[in-house]
Amino acid sequence: MSKKQVWYEVEENETIEQCLERMKKDGYMPVGRREEPIFEEVNGEPVHLRQKIQFKGMYLSE
Repeated sequence: MSKKQVWYEVEENETIEQCLERMKKDGYMPVGRREEPIFEEVNGEPVHLRQKIQFKGMYLSE
């Protein structure tokens, strides 16, 4: 039995479209999205590396 809601993270070498396609293949539909910045400290200063993007997937019942 599948979970009703699952968070999918866009992998580092993956496009948003590829993540959404992976969700669809697993039987989930995106119903939410969240982003958070990822920083690294360089010489005592925060430097933005990338955005962490996640989609909330709801299981599509058959």
